Amino acid sequence: MEALMRVTDTLKSFREARLSGLRPPQEFFDVTRVSRPADMNQATSRISYNTRYFSGNYLLIVALLAVYAVLTNWLLLISLVFLVGGFAAINRFAPDATQFGEHTITQKHLYTGLFVIGIPMFWIAGPFGTFFWLIGASGVLILGHASLLEPGVESDYANIQDQV
Repeated sequence: MEALMRVTDTLKSFREARLSGLRPPQEFFDVTRVSRPADMNQATSRISYNTRYFSGNYLLIVALLAVYAVLTNWLLLISLVFLVGGFAAINRFAPDATQFGEHTITQKHLYTGLFVIGIPMFWIAGPFGTFFWLIGASGVLILGHASLLEPGVESDYANIQDQV
């Protein structure tokens, strides 16, 4: 129960810290501010400003792409559920050694069995391909959006606030 409370507190603090900075969809998808940057310097300054300004939105995009990647790779989803579920089940239902006939089965034996089955399953699922797809898809979407969207009027005043 204490671990559940820690996870809940962590999620709550994460939501307050990062997701409180979410910009409204009308501002994030404002097509009137979309334009091609004149040169690389302008693109770089747009990317620099927009990645800070829309950081909550971009984090949400990465999270949604990660969920999509796991849900479309069934073997990866099954292996993750098997490993995480097995780990949780061993911790919850087998904290003490169990006697089966002449054999004593400890948590160490159960973890060994879990990893002997789970790690090859996870490896076959191709987590590295999914991870690199996530990096590529996120990079293309975020850098594309950040470079094409002109900063708003508030960006002109950001330097003044930093100097004060």
